[in-house]
Amino acid sequence: MALPFCLQRAMEQNLESVAPASPNDAPDTSPAPAVQGEALAAKAQEVERLQERLVRLQAEFENYKKRMAREKAEFLKFATEGLLLEFLPVLDNLERAIASARTETSGREAVVEGIDMIARLFRATLEKAGVKPMDAVGKPFDPSLHQAVAQVDSPGGPDHVVLEEIQKGYLLEGRVLRAAMVKVSRASSPEAERGGSGEGAGA
Repeated sequence: MALPFCLQRAMEQNLESVAPASPNDAPDTSPAPAVQGEALAAKAQEVERLQERLVRLQAEFENYKKRMAREKAEFLKFATEGLLLEFLPVLDNLERAIASARTETSGREAVVEGIDMIARLFRATLEKAGVKPMDAVGKPFDPSLHQAVAQVDSPGGPDHVVLEEIQKGYLLEGRVLRAAMVKVSRASSPEAERGGSGEGAGA
C-alpha cells in the first residue's frame, strides 16, 4: 500500500540527515597561513644556523691541519738536535787531537792514545742513541745481518761461517742499521768439488 506523500517526504528527509558527509563537507582543520609561515621561517633559521656551524667547523679543521703540518715540520727539523749535541764533544776532542799532533813532538804514542780516546767517546755516544755494533766473526753467515764480499776456502773447517769482518755492522734498537761486510768460509773449493765428482764418476 502506498504511503501518503507527506509521510514519504518526512522519511526521505530523515535519511538525508543521517547520510555520511562527503569529503568536501569535512571541516577545515589545516593550520592557518600565518602559522605555516612561522614554521617555515623557524626551519629556515635552523638550517642557516647549522650551515654557519658547518662552515665554522670546516675552518677550524683546516687551521688544525695546517698547525699539525707546521709542528711536524718543526719536529723533523730539530729531531736530531739531542744526538748532535752528543756528537759535538767528539768533534771537540778530534780537533784537539789534530792540533796536538801538529804541535807536539812527543811521538805517535800520544796521538794514538788521543785517537783511541775519541773512538771510545764516539762509540759511547752511539750507544746512547741505541746504536750497537754487531758481533759477526765466528758466527754463522746470516744474509739478513751480513753482506758477503768474499769466500775463503776452509778444507775440513766449518762451512758458511764468518771468518773476517771487512766493515763492521751496526744495529739500531735491535734492527739492522748497516749490514756487516764479511768474508765467509767455504768447506771445499769448487775445484776440489769438481775433482771429487770426476773421481766418483770414473770409479
